[in-house]
Amino acid sequence: MKPDFTKNNGLVPCIIQDDSTQNVLMLGYMNEEALAKTQSEKRVTFFSRTKKRLWTKGETSGNFLEVADIIPDCDADTLLIKVKPTGPVCHTGADTCFGENNSTFSLKELEAIIQSRKANPKEGSYTTSLFQLGINKIAQKVGEEAVELVIESKDQNEELFLGEAADLLYHFLVLLAAKNKTLANVEQVLKSRHQ
Repeated sequence: MKPDFTKNNGLVPCIIQDDSTQNVLMLGYMNEEALAKTQSEKRVTFFSRTKKRLWTKGETSGNFLEVADIIPDCDADTLLIKVKPTGPVCHTGADTCFGENNSTFSLKELEAIIQSRKANPKEGSYTTSLFQLGINKIAQKVGEEAVELVIESKDQNEELFLGEAADLLYHFLVLLAAKNKTLANVEQVLKSRHQ
C-alpha cells in the first residue's frame, strides 16, 4: 500500500521502532522523495520541516537507522518503520527521543551472538569452543545442564536454580545453532500445537 501524501501537506508521520527491542525510538516526517531514498538506501531519511530539506538520520552523528521493515497504517497516512539503530537516536545522546533506555537483553539477542560466533569463530570464546567440539559434545552439555536444573529445582536456592536454567537455555540455543535451527523454528512448532 502506497502512503497517501495528500493529507498532511505532502508529509507522512513516521514512527521509528527498534526491530529488536520493539521500543519506539522517535517520530519523524517523510515526503515522497525521503521515502524513496529510504527504500533505496535501506537507511532512514526524513524531510526536515525546519531545514526544509532531506535529512538522513545520522548524517552528522554517525548514528544511522538501518531499515528492517516499512509498514503503512490502515489509512496509509502514517508509516511504522522498524530499524536497527547504530547508536543513540536522540540528538541529546539518549537512546530514544522519549528518554527511554533502549538497551535490553533478550533470547533473540543471545541467539544472534551465538549465530555470530558460529559464523565468525572468535579466539577464547566458550561458544566458539563448543562449536569446535561438535554436535555430540554440545548435545551432551544440554543433557548435563538439564540434569543440573532438575537437581537444583528440588532445593530452595533460587539463585542456583535460575543459574542452571540460564545455562540450559544458553546450551540449548547453541545446540539449535549447531543444527542450523532457530528459536523461531521451535516457536512455529509450539504455535502449530497450540491451535
